[in-house]
Amino acid sequence: MKFNTRLFITALFFLAIAGYYGCKSPGSETINITPDAGTAYKLGDVVPVKASSSAGTMPDSVVYLIDSIRNTSRKDTLAARIKTDSLPCGSRLVTARFYKGGKVQEASTNIIIKAAAPPVEYTYRVNKVYPHDPASYTEGLEYHDGDYFFESTGLEKESYLLKVDLKTGKRLQAAKLDDQYFGEGIATVGDKILMLTYREGKAFVYDKNTFKVLSTIPYTWGREGWGMCFDGKHILNDDSSNRIFFLNKDTFMPESAIDVYDDKGPVNAVNELEYIDGKIYANVYTTDNILVINPKNGAVLQRIDMSNLWPMAQRPANFDNDQNVLNGIAYDKKGGRIFVTGKKWPHLYQVSFIKK
Repeated sequence: MKFNTRLFITALFFLAIAGYYGCKSPGSETINITPDAGTAYKLGDVVPVKASSSAGTMPDSVVYLIDSIRNTSRKDTLAARIKTDSLPCGSRLVTARFYKGGKVQEASTNIIIKAAAPPVEYTYRVNKVYPHDPASYTEGLEYHDGDYFFESTGLEKESYLLKVDLKTGKRLQAAKLDDQYFGEGIATVGDKILMLTYREGKAFVYDKNTFKVLSTIPYTWGREGWGMCFDGKHILNDDSSNRIFFLNKDTFMPESAIDVYDDKGPVNAVNELEYIDGKIYANVYTTDNILVINPKNGAVLQRIDMSNLWPMAQRPANFDNDQNVLNGIAYDKKGGRIFVTGKKWPHLYQVSFIKK
């Protein structure tokens, strides 16, 4: 039987009309809310939110909620003033509950909260250069006292959890993932190391000292497994988008999340993470940028331009620059040192960040 596209569209139109009048009788009262869905504001702005009745009814009260949490109320239809300075960045659900005569009606919209100002621009200074294994497709990087790193590497059949000497770049200990797994970021919590996989929907818990797999847990909350770090209270992980999840350090399950925004909008492809002096540092995949992010609201505070860290003129002619990009940030808290590297790069750099 031949499909009649025009007949199908016409049928859908009449079904929609029927559904509309089946749910709403002509002349019934509705509640309208402003601002329009998707209207953008910056952190610190005051947002006028107004609910009104299509019939002109005055309410007994109107209660306004942000993400289902009560924010403020009024006893008229004048605009409520919603402060944004304590809200996280991203899409926020705004709901008005319109009370009249013991009955309540609801209307909702959403607003987008962006960072209050453009990120402060930084560059870098190289303080020292160390060797790095060019076979390592770096996904996660952590410095530990004793001048060694825990490093995780990716790619099928090439994924490892490694202990690496800072001065020589040599592998001191290694655990290879099964060939079907593509290794991703790591976070060390106590005597355990949590390691994500890319698209396999699993994470592995290792003994920090023996590299023995203690358990396997499902990874279901993110689009993909990407970067990780530990802030002392929560494990942070991202998933290829602009979202950073905060995981319980004991159960490894998500408890909350932030969305990363600068003053223009969401910043996607947030990758390897490090927590330094109360801020999140993040590579942005396939770029030369490192972002400094407010962990409370997701606002990008600084952007560090790492261009030319390993100059193109020094790279082999057949080096895959599109895939083997800047990735890997590690922090020596005691020594105040910051280290960065890239996927299959032969160098690891100790750097300082300088305001432009």
